[in-house]
Amino acid sequence: MEGRLLQIEDELDPAVLVRQKYMRELQDAVSQNRSFFYRRAYRYVGDPNDAEDAVQDALLSAYRHLDHFKGTAKMTTWLTSIVINSALSKLRKRPRHPHTSLDERLSDEQEYRVADTLADIRPSPEGEYVRSEMRRHLMQHVAELSPLLRKVIQLRYFNGLSTRETARTLGVTEATIKARVSRARSKLTLLIHRAKNEGLT
Repeated sequence: MEGRLLQIEDELDPAVLVRQKYMRELQDAVSQNRSFFYRRAYRYVGDPNDAEDAVQDALLSAYRHLDHFKGTAKMTTWLTSIVINSALSKLRKRPRHPHTSLDERLSDEQEYRVADTLADIRPSPEGEYVRSEMRRHLMQHVAELSPLLRKVIQLRYFNGLSTRETARTLGVTEATIKARVSRARSKLTLLIHRAKNEGLT
């Protein structure tokens, strides 16, 4: 008899009634939105297994902490935030930079190693020589320019200054710098063509 009275008291306890109500809402939200929760988790983790694990962990956490749900938001909104936190937690646990040995073979069928697929971006000796020769010839042609044009080319292209910085350095307007650069380019083009025609470059 006393046990029956305690059961009736529990059934009438507001906290118990509220928890039962939220439990029904939780079950309904999960059954209706499971695929939505999975897609949301997948958007963060990018892996189907991790997404499924994130959803499972989130739902377990929601069940355990159902008393934290205050009913001020929709149950699906509350669950979605838990799913997102769970997915982000999965991401944080991943190694940031997976390490792969350069000696590792690409596959069992291939003899190629990872290192074989990496391009050598260093310039070849031939390329270095060609660039060095081109720069030497260019500097010879720049030396033939008038002092004003030579200074503009030096500041703009060899020192890397902007038009505004060059104008400020030389104490002239930006329009003047643009005009001088244009004249210097035209002059250099003529000098380079003349040298080619004479067989000097």
